[in-house]
Amino acid sequence: MNRKTMLLALGAIVLVTLGLGQAQAKPNFTGDWTLNSAKSDFGPMPAPDKMTMKVDHKDPTMNITQSQSGGQGDMTFDAKYSTDGAETTNSFGPMEAKSTAKWEGDVLVVNTKLNAGGTDIVIISRWTISDDGKVMTQAAHVNSPQGEIDLKYVLDKK
Repeated sequence: MNRKTMLLALGAIVLVTLGLGQAQAKPNFTGDWTLNSAKSDFGPMPAPDKMTMKVDHKDPTMNITQSQSGGQGDMTFDAKYSTDGAETTNSFGPMEAKSTAKWEGDVLVVNTKLNAGGTDIVIISRWTISDDGKVMTQAAHVNSPQGEIDLKYVLDKK
């Protein structure tokens, strides 16, 4: 192998190694968000008339205040997550939910378990943010004794 070919090969290896070694930037979900009903998919669930979410995200801590109104009335709740995989406990009305959140690349995966009136429910949500930071998507898979459903909430940054 001549010197030029060896240097090119070495350069290629260095570039690949540097690329693999770089950590992917984690998105920051901080902001005031409003539900975009037209782009969301509520499955068999009734769509809220209005939903807003305020997120304060300082990795690994994420604090959320969510408000929504619709046919089932007005609701506001606060939630805290830890993106390092530590379990957090939140109350949603009379229900207590235990969640873990962890990064899979630039996707935040939130695994929540709760008991609703004697029924165990597991919700796995995948949170992403658009490249321009203006659209947050929460794709959720809900598993309960009544079956499985998929939901997608699309929120626009104010």
